[in-house]
Amino acid sequence: MLLLDKPERAMSIAKEVGKEFPSVMMHIIGLTRMGYIVSPEKGIYTLTEKAKKALGIPEINEENAKKELADMTQGQSFHFYASIGKPLSLQARSLQDFRDKILQVNLDSIKFHESRGDFEAWFAGLGDVELAKKAALLKEKKMDGEELRSRLHDMVENRCAVLSNVAEHSFSAESATSAA
Repeated sequence: MLLLDKPERAMSIAKEVGKEFPSVMMHIIGLTRMGYIVSPEKGIYTLTEKAKKALGIPEINEENAKKELADMTQGQSFHFYASIGKPLSLQARSLQDFRDKILQVNLDSIKFHESRGDFEAWFAGLGDVELAKKAALLKEKKMDGEELRSRLHDMVENRCAVLSNVAEHSFSAESATSAA
């Protein structure tokens, strides 16, 4: 459920984890009773802060959100590579910049970095434990091609929106993309 990023139906959760619906529903019921899952509307489920805390994900505050969204130095930027020793002339200087650049970089580079755990390491280096854990979960799914690119982009875009909301400044995916 952490990887889904938004409240979902039990059937979608079952499909995401590759399990049968009745089994997933039983787990959802149990986790709801323990306070790890809530249902904001009938048939839709999401993790609670208690669940995120149990998963080792700290709550984000305004100061940390601003820090995670800020531009970084050259040395802190994410540098895309084609393979070991073959840098591309593409780097991401912020989380929003990463979100945009992931749409530009070739798929072989994305797979290269994903397979090595580079994305999760960079997110962890930014101080974003939640995004790092999501990247690790995405890696376990062993996706390829445009599906991997799309999921990674959406995951970072959703995180940017959450962080922007916490940092109390407006975020527009459309304006950020058109500004690039």
